[in-house]
Amino acid sequence: MKKIVFFALTIIFFVSCSKDDNNQEEYVPAAFEKGILVTNEGPFNNGSGNITFISEDYSTVTQNVFRNVNGYSLGNIVQSMGFVDNNAYIVVSNSQKIEIVNRYTFQSLDSITTGLDNPRYFVTAGGNKGYVSNWGDPNDYADDYLAVVDLRTNEITSTIPVPFGPERMVVYNNKVYVAHQGAYGQNNLISVISGTTVESTITVGDVPNSMVVSGNSLYVLCGGKPSYTGTETAGSLVKVDLSTGQVSQTYALGTTQHPTSLTIDGVNLFYSLDGKVYKVNTTSITMPGIDIISGNFYTLQAKDGKLYATDAKDFASKGSLIIYELSTNQEIQSFETGIVPGGIYFN
Repeated sequence: MKKIVFFALTIIFFVSCSKDDNNQEEYVPAAFEKGILVTNEGPFNNGSGNITFISEDYSTVTQNVFRNVNGYSLGNIVQSMGFVDNNAYIVVSNSQKIEIVNRYTFQSLDSITTGLDNPRYFVTAGGNKGYVSNWGDPNDYADDYLAVVDLRTNEITSTIPVPFGPERMVVYNNKVYVAHQGAYGQNNLISVISGTTVESTITVGDVPNSMVVSGNSLYVLCGGKPSYTGTETAGSLVKVDLSTGQVSQTYALGTTQHPTSLTIDGVNLFYSLDGKVYKVNTTSITMPGIDIISGNFYTLQAKDGKLYATDAKDFASKGSLIIYELSTNQEIQSFETGIVPGGIYFN
């Protein structure tokens, strides 16, 4: 690990205090303090991913935020980002590292460059522990693990062997729930991590690709095995009772239906399927739900009555972020992003 002390003064201004005419201190926000952050994966196996910032009033769009601030590129592929207090942890999978920045200024603070092997996602379960899902060799079913990070030193202090293909994670009551999508294969498990041990596993549908927590329930969207595997299986929505750790309900789709990108706003779930966004009310679940928006989206994120959706287009040119008003299901804004916009976050 190394400390980076490069400042890009032409791009960013920092949190500071100034004095008005009455000698009162006035707060000046950092450049990226309020708005939307989009992680752009970048070209696969060459080039660099980057991050796009869109201010909350939609008036300012800044591309290549990390590079502009720090003077060097993030690397290949920018997979995801997680937050702990004022810090952002940017997972760069093919470059086998995590870049740590101030989430509001994007000034580089540190990096983790050892102990990672195809890292995917980062979460914290409280205290001083961070967790990073690692594929290892995507074709090897026996070398997958979670790396445990001491957030005080930014060092990996231990690893937790887990079933193959750990991907997205959510935290509930200081336990980490890991979806095992299956790397270059397919899996059907959720691992429950307590501290540095696997407390249990939960069998769900094939290829769990996204999860949300609502109340005492974990909703897991399972894509099902694709047709190219020769054993195609149906996608499904699985409801897990978090008080018991047991599956309470499975809602199946058709064999050729493979949903992705589960997100939630209030009592409503949203996900992508066959070129449409579907809405499902958690108080009375019927699949597939109601189709509300048309579009082939790469990822979805719902928040405060709006749906944020990315379009990766041809996966080789710049993509876009599209914002919909969920009360009308109408597009209200659209912004250009980098190549393959894969993650949506809010500062």
